[in-house]
Parts: sequence; structure tokens; C-alpha cells
Amino acid sequence: MFRRLREDLASVRERDPAARSTLEVLTCYPGVHALFLHRFAHGAWKRGFYWVGRFTSHVSRLLTGIEIHPGATIGRRVFIDHGMGVVIGETAEVGDDCTIYQGVTLGGTSLYRGTKRHPTLGKGVVIGAGAKVLGGFTVGDGARVGSNAVVVKPVPAGATAVGNPARVIEPDRDNARDRAREQKAEQIGFSAYGVTKQMDDPLMKALHGLLDHAVETDRRIQMLVERLEKAGLTLDEAIEKSDEFDAERLSKMVD
Repeated sequence: MFRRLREDLASVRERDPAARSTLEVLTCYPGVHALFLHRFAHGAWKRGFYWVGRFTSHVSRLLTGIEIHPGATIGRRVFIDHGMGVVIGETAEVGDDCTIYQGVTLGGTSLYRGTKRHPTLGKGVVIGAGAKVLGGFTVGDGARVGSNAVVVKPVPAGATAVGNPARVIEPDRDNARDRAREQKAEQIGFSAYGVTKQMDDPLMKALHGLLDHAVETDRRIQMLVERLEKAGLTLDEAIEKSDEFDAERLSKMVD
């Protein structure tokens, strides 16, 4: 249990830029506390100590605001960021290295006992803030669910689900503009909590427009630098000559 706790701490340090130290993660991250308590509750549940499991889960919810049924199966290095309002049902399965943001529900649509009522998340899945994944289907490895999406059908590996009801968008491996946009977003530290480039939200479209503009500006600056280098000038030299030229023009205008 403590070996997996060390894994969790290292995973949070790696994936959350706000984490400043291991001590801070250990003492101040409710997602870490919820997972630690869930392992105890899950162990009790599997051994038939159902009340102990449920009571531990209840205490964990009071302390963290995260409700994980003791019957749920949680993989390694799962990161529940912020966590308030997260609900994970009894038959849910969460794969290794998944990221779950606040307000997420991994819920069921059936009331029949003994059936698979809750979703299965593959490895490396990202579930955006406020999303609802409802039903006993699978969200494939590396898939992403956008913020506030309502997913009621399977999501293929590597795909993205957005909207209400969610529509599934297959990845476009050949879209150079989207790849450049994502690289620029990572470079400037932009993260939309699992919201993706295809989302119809007008604010997201505006943000993507800004990212596209930044990418195009970088491209033009790089082209300018290359042409200056071919002319035997550095960028600093070119700026200096431009300032001298502007000062000379201003002087002539004053005269």
C-alpha cells in the first residue's frame, strides 16, 4: 500500500505544475487521500467486510469530497485533481495513469444487481471537469472526455468525446495545424482540463484562434530570422539598424 502511495506522490509531482513538494502533495491533495483510503476500503470489501469498506468510503467522502465505492477497481498512478464532487460507482474500473478532474461521475444506468453497471477506463484516459460517463461500457486507452460531456456509449482508444450527448471524434493523425496548435499550447502552459480542439464552445474557439495566431506569428518570425541570416545579419543587428533608420527619418521630418 505504501509503495503505491509513493507512486501516487511521484505521479502527482510529475503531472501537476502546481505541486511544489512531495510533502505538499502528501498533506494537501484530497485525491491522494481518497485513493489511499480507497485501497483500504477495497481490500476490506474484497474480503467480505462490506460494512468496514462502506464506512471507510463514507469517512473518505467526508474528508475529501470524493466518493469512491469500495467495490470500484482503481489502477496505479491515478490522479484525481482537485476532486470535489467526483463519484465513482461500484463496478467502475479505472486503468493505470488516468486523470480525473473535479465533478466527474463514473455512474450507472442500470439498477440490476450483479451486472456491470459502471464504465471501464483504459490506461491513460483523461476525464475533463464535470463530465459524466454513464454505463457499463469501455473508454479506450488514451481517450479523452471533454469538460461537461455526457458519455453514454463506448469511446475508442485515442479518441475524444465532447458535448451533451457526447459525440466521439476519432484522432486525425495528419492534421499539421492541430499538431502545431497543441505544441504551442504545451509551450505556453495552456491546459483546458481535458477540453479538446474540436469542442463547439465559443470560448474554446476563441482560445484556439489565439493559439493559431501565436503559431502563425512564430512561423513568420522564424522565416524573418532565416532571411536575415542569409543576408549576413543577426536579429539584434537588424533591430539596431532599424532603430537607426527610424531615428534618421524622424530627424529629417523635424528639420
